[in-house]
Amino acid sequence: MIRLATRKSPLALWQARHVASLLKAAHPGLGVELVPLSTAGDRSADVPVWEMGGRGVFVGELQAAVLAGKADAAVHSAKDLQPKEPPGLCFAATPERADPRDVLVGAHLADLGPGTVVATGSQRRRAQLAALRPGLEFVSLRGNIATRLKRVPPGGAAVVAFAALERLELWPEPLEVLSTDVMLPQVAQGAIGVECRAGDTLTIDLLKSVDHEATRAAVEAERSFLAALGGGCYLPVAAHASWHAQPSAGALDRAGPEQDSKGWLTLTGLLAATDGSLVVRRRAAGHAGDPEGLGRKVAEAVLAGGGRELLSGTT
Repeated sequence: MIRLATRKSPLALWQARHVASLLKAAHPGLGVELVPLSTAGDRSADVPVWEMGGRGVFVGELQAAVLAGKADAAVHSAKDLQPKEPPGLCFAATPERADPRDVLVGAHLADLGPGTVVATGSQRRRAQLAALRPGLEFVSLRGNIATRLKRVPPGGAAVVAFAALERLELWPEPLEVLSTDVMLPQVAQGAIGVECRAGDTLTIDLLKSVDHEATRAAVEAERSFLAALGGGCYLPVAAHASWHAQPSAGALDRAGPEQDSKGWLTLTGLLAATDGSLVVRRRAAGHAGDPEGLGRKVAEAVLAGGGRELLSGTT
C-alpha cells in the first residue's frame, strides 16, 4: 500500500489518480490510497497567488503530511513546487509531461486590441501579453479550471494551461493554443511532480517506475534556471526545455557516449518587468546529462542581458 497526498481540486485528483494508475500498472497488486488535503492556496481562492507568496502556496500542507508520515508521497503540479526541495523530502518522480503551452480562451491573440479585458491570475502571462499587445486591461482569475472558464470576460479573453483542458477534457470555443515562442510557459508547466521522504527507500524505488527520463531532464533544467535567478523571485519568470535525441545542427560539439545516450536539451528562459515594459529572453542548448548546468547557463545569460537590473529595480 502507498498513500498519495493530493489537493482536492478536479485537476489535482486527476493527476493523483494518473500516478496511481501508473504505479498499479508497474507493480501489480500494489494498493494505492489517495489522501485529499486543502492547502493555503485553496483556502484563499480570491487572493492573487503572488500576494500570498507565489510558488509554494499549493504544496505546504501536502509536504507536511508526507514528513509527518500521514502519506507516503505527495502528487503536485510540478509548477507549484519551489526549485529546491525542503529538508527531508526528495523529488522522486515526474511522469511523462503533458503539453506545456498556454491557451487563450474567448478570443484570438490577433483580436486583442487596446482596452480588451484579459483574465489571468499569473504575472508571467500578464507581462508577456502586455509586451505583445500594449493597452490590454487585466483582471484577476482564480479557482479551478471549470470556474475559470465561466469567468471569461464578455468581449475579452482568459488564459489557462493547455494541460488542464486536456486532462479534464474541457474544450471551450473559441480558443487559441499559444506557441512557446509567443508565450513562454511557467517553470515545469504540464508536468506532475511526486515527492516523498528522502530516506524512504521503499517508496523511492516504487516511484522510480513512473519517472520519465526526458521529462525529468527538462523539468530539472527549468527548475535550475529558476533557482539560479533566486527561487523566491517576485518578478515574472518563465522557462521551457525541450528534449532531443540529437543536438540541433551546429549547436554544440559532440559529447561522450554517456552524455549522448541521455539526449540533448534546448532551454529558453525569461525574466520580465511586471508591466511587460522589459522582457529578457535567452536560449541555449546542452546535454541532458547536465540539466542543472544548462539551467544555470541560461539564467546567467538572462541576468547579463538586463535581468540583474530588473531584479535590483534599476531599469
